[in-house]
Amino acid sequence: MPDSNANLVMEAKNIYKVFPGTTALQEVDFRIYRGKVNVLVGENGAGKSTLMKIIAGIEQQTSGSLLMYADGEEPKEVSFASTRDAVKVGIGIVHQELNLFSDLDVAENIFMNKEIKKYGSLYIDHASQVKKAREVLKRLGQAVNPKSLVRDLRLGQQQIVEIAKTMIDEPKILIMDEPTSSLSIQEVKVLMGVIKDLKREGVAIVYISHRLEEVKELGDYITILRDSRLVHSGLMKDIDMPGIIQKMVGRDPKKFFIGQEHQCGKEILKVENVTLPRYGGGYTIDHVSFTLREGEILGIYGLMGAGRTELLESIMGLYDKAEGEMWLEEKRLDTKDTKERILSGLVLIPEERQREGLFLNLAVKENLTMSSLFRYTKVVHILPDLELADVKKTIKDMAIKVSSPAVTVNALSGGNQQKVVIGKGLLTKPKVLLMDEPTRGIDIGAKSDVFEIMNTMANEKIGIVFVSSELEEICSMSDRILVLSKGKVTGEFNRSDATEEKIRKASEVGHGVTISV
Repeated sequence: MPDSNANLVMEAKNIYKVFPGTTALQEVDFRIYRGKVNVLVGENGAGKSTLMKIIAGIEQQTSGSLLMYADGEEPKEVSFASTRDAVKVGIGIVHQELNLFSDLDVAENIFMNKEIKKYGSLYIDHASQVKKAREVLKRLGQAVNPKSLVRDLRLGQQQIVEIAKTMIDEPKILIMDEPTSSLSIQEVKVLMGVIKDLKREGVAIVYISHRLEEVKELGDYITILRDSRLVHSGLMKDIDMPGIIQKMVGRDPKKFFIGQEHQCGKEILKVENVTLPRYGGGYTIDHVSFTLREGEILGIYGLMGAGRTELLESIMGLYDKAEGEMWLEEKRLDTKDTKERILSGLVLIPEERQREGLFLNLAVKENLTMSSLFRYTKVVHILPDLELADVKKTIKDMAIKVSSPAVTVNALSGGNQQKVVIGKGLLTKPKVLLMDEPTRGIDIGAKSDVFEIMNTMANEKIGIVFVSSELEEICSMSDRILVLSKGKVTGEFNRSDATEEKIRKASEVGHGVTISV
């Protein structure tokens, strides 16, 4: 490596990790430098999360060693039986998937298992916790009320709370696993500023992200894993973007799927004047109308809080207070409940796949057919042969990497879990698919697979409404693009007229202004 051992804070050497039936890491070395952003990238299943769990004390390596470095001292080998052991030496981790108690307030979540006590440790000092929580949130640039319930926060704000939980321990090493996957553009900018401040304070940042432009901008060092092995380690400035992708996936990045215009048929979905009242007044969804044709991919873009997710959930019938008229193949949809909408041919792929799209402790087979069991039953009995045949076909068609349909879904990588969620929706035989951030938190190879699946579905005349925070994805995949701002439609663009600049500008427009091309 091009830096001296004087700047090393931790080193993982020759790490192996074997799980029953699979080897997650083989001969992996990883160095973490003080006051630097140490980027770790690789496809889902490459071993990134496993390596981070070992460093954070969540898992223990099968073999290999972890060394801690201190100024002027010989490196000391360490082992962690738990996360508490790792925290004691200054290691904190921010997980991609939120681990919060939605019915507790922000301060209570931040100090969970680290409560400040008073009166001989008999009582929790809530006032002190609120004060310190406010301080750490201010440091993160967020005006979040520490007394607010977590369930009342936007997803991006919840991610900030997850980061704040770790920051109160003043870590020497801060592991950040996809920290920006749920954040708005403004929130990402705030986090970037926080990371730069932490670097200046000498904190070593381990940064994992599938947003390669982000890691290229932030990273000082980069380590690349592929198929459980180390394939590259060095200075970020010495490798370009195509080189990163080539080493990650082992193939030419120019061959990845690029979106294409689709042959759209008749109108299949019509949405008129959908509204969703906001608590305290006003609208989260403010009189939104649009149509969708067979085989069309309609992209929806907007900043965090624009109402993208709420719009899809309102169409799906998840809010009692949502109003508006909807037709699917000229049949009224808004008078039906969610189950009836699914039976009519409407399906939602949720943004939060683990919390809302999967039963993590059940097998891939059970997850795939959970929403379509009515197709595999006769009277009160399930027809196992018919069910298994469709499951195997779906696994093949979706290119889900799994050794058996009986494997539990929590053993799969994020990209393969997402394919299971999409496969579950497709087994209901939908006419319209609502996809909320379908590529969030998955690697570039899995994204390519998801886009291929979307293209195939569009060619089979399934209408797709597609929400994404990635402008490049929206422009590449969409036949038509709708822009939301503060719950209103502020822009509509055909594929041929859309540019990232136009879309971004429309997303920042205030109420009552519409840009249409």
